[in-house]
Amino acid sequence: MTEKHLHELMEQMTLAEKVGQLVQLMPDFFAQGGEITGPMQQWQMSETQSYQIGSILGTHTAEQVYTIQKQYLENSRLKIPLVFMADVIHGYETIFPIPLAMAASFDEQLVEHAAELAAKEAAEAGIHVTFSPMADYVKDARWGRVLESNGEDPTLSSVLTAAYVRGYQGAQKQLSKDKKRIAACVKHFIGYGAAEGGRDYHTVDLSDLEMYQNYLPAFKAAIDAGVALVMTSFNTVHGIPATANQPLIQDVLRKKLGFEGLVISDWAAVAELMAHRVAADGEEAARKAFQAGIEMDMMSDCYLNTLAQIITAAPELQQHLDHAVYHVLQLKDALGLFDDPYRGLAAADLAVHLDPAIRRSTREAAERTAVLLKNEGVLPLSTSQKIALIGPKADSTDILGAWSWIGKKEEAVSLKEGLIGKNLDLSVLPYADEQALSDEYIEEACKLAQHSDVVLLAIGESSEESGEAASLTKLTLSRRQDVLIHKVAKVNPNIAAILFNGRPLVLSDVEESCKAILTAWFPGSEGGHALANLLTGEVEPQGRLPMSFPRSVGQLPFTYGQLSTGRPKTADNQDQKYISRYMDEDNDALYPFGYGLGYSSCDIEETTVLTISAEQGIFEVKARIVNQTDRAHHTVLQLYSKDLVTEVARPVRELKQWQKVYIPEHSSLDVTFKINQACFAYIHSDLLLKNDPGKIALYLGFDAKQAKKIGEISI
Repeated sequence: MTEKHLHELMEQMTLAEKVGQLVQLMPDFFAQGGEITGPMQQWQMSETQSYQIGSILGTHTAEQVYTIQKQYLENSRLKIPLVFMADVIHGYETIFPIPLAMAASFDEQLVEHAAELAAKEAAEAGIHVTFSPMADYVKDARWGRVLESNGEDPTLSSVLTAAYVRGYQGAQKQLSKDKKRIAACVKHFIGYGAAEGGRDYHTVDLSDLEMYQNYLPAFKAAIDAGVALVMTSFNTVHGIPATANQPLIQDVLRKKLGFEGLVISDWAAVAELMAHRVAADGEEAARKAFQAGIEMDMMSDCYLNTLAQIITAAPELQQHLDHAVYHVLQLKDALGLFDDPYRGLAAADLAVHLDPAIRRSTREAAERTAVLLKNEGVLPLSTSQKIALIGPKADSTDILGAWSWIGKKEEAVSLKEGLIGKNLDLSVLPYADEQALSDEYIEEACKLAQHSDVVLLAIGESSEESGEAASLTKLTLSRRQDVLIHKVAKVNPNIAAILFNGRPLVLSDVEESCKAILTAWFPGSEGGHALANLLTGEVEPQGRLPMSFPRSVGQLPFTYGQLSTGRPKTADNQDQKYISRYMDEDNDALYPFGYGLGYSSCDIEETTVLTISAEQGIFEVKARIVNQTDRAHHTVLQLYSKDLVTEVARPVRELKQWQKVYIPEHSSLDVTFKINQACFAYIHSDLLLKNDPGKIALYLGFDAKQAKKIGEISI
């Protein structure tokens, strides 16, 4: 439709029909069960209203979508099709590794391809919009939703967020033609990752400087990539819930970031303004959210039952209503729904058709996202060894993680299943995930370990222990897994821990007891096959940490990019008292951002920093990477910087660029980074992005902690 035709359609709509377009319901309202991702409330809705709404969230199948759309169009006066949205977070039915794991790849092409395949599968099930990517900046692993994030670095997150958008949506303005793509909704705007105490839905108190410097960049990247929707967050910003925060939505999102698409609330967030106590009733909640700029009310009846009377009482809001409705219709038009309300679905063929190629891609993604944290010669495994596989994750298919609601756990490949095909001398002692380990099981595990050469200890979280509404105050292993580790270590020190997790865990005790630790994350549908390939050395671990693993929960929130302080801890003063340090723990992470091992290694030699154009501020960093081992090596070379004198306090180190490199055995590789002064611009006290003239130190290495200074540039 042209803009003129959309406006002509709007002219035919009644006030009630316009309001209805701004409402999103579950399929339950059409006698179809759907995904529940928030508290359910009592609704008051007439049958007439149900055929005026604009959107459905949380359908499961193509048949469900087709049935609802057909029923709706048969009863809708203007036949404006519904738009169907869902949480397609890391795959639809075929599940990829969790987003935090995908970030460990440091690979935007991998992320973009995974999003493209997830979009294809979701589109074939009738989904039009995904509530992804999550662009929240995170540095507190107590918050379970770090699982959905790209980790603690704004630059990495910005690159990957844009990759998700491109993967889901394809070329801009091509959604109507490419029915294998879906629209993306970036979330949560903004500050959700800063929830106090790491407690989900809790208070957030951000400075403007922090918000502009660390929280906005990934959202800007999504908007620059053409993201279709933005979802607001549950939390407060400057004391006002984001869903009712007019300056945040109108000034920051619309004007400063230039977003022109649809703004949607999170689940029941409009109604929850009453629980925040910034609205006395549903009508006031609707008015505040609407005036702030919320254009679609997800799963509350505040707009449905009060917005018409609000508009009638304040006719000046009619233009505001028309803008919101236009954005909804514009999205539907961009998806091609006015030409084909079923978007390719045909009544004769609504069965599920899973593509085996997508499943193979999930295995490849899992292979490239696992992070080897420690290895004292235990891995890779050998066919000549006697191997014991024990622990609650040994034969578990609970490896998909949160937000895999369409994925079938029983169809996931367990670690045991993956290893069985590797011709190993393997003995397995599995255990039920949900229960604390019994003394009897621990005793049997020790007996098996005692008569084995290597012990594979499959441990970690259950899917319910990370993700939304899964905040923790303890990040050590639960369900007596620590007891299992300590007792097995006494009878056999050759332990390789395989860790299934959705967040950084405190592994200080595990590190002391195990000779190898491989973080598998929640690796997805083909996790067992991927891990078997990694453990046997058919594939080298390539993942690098996108989020630091703390030594203690008391360090949180934590980031490698901490600001400079007046009394920093250094090698020279670390034994003094009046410096910024803990008395009972080191300041740094147990495993820092960017860290990860392979089955071989390489060294950095012959680094040079060149000024290509002082006038234009263009520079090059060159380095030779040398692999002196008998095995090829994959690594991520990381370039960091530190601005030496700044207007406001800045991080002690910031990631600027990285390159994934592959170096054959006994060979070298020349690597070049091209940078310009725009890379070093930062947010000043006036909230403007600009450079300070002066010197910047550059660091090159394989993680944020050990990267070495290689020179300085002047801008």
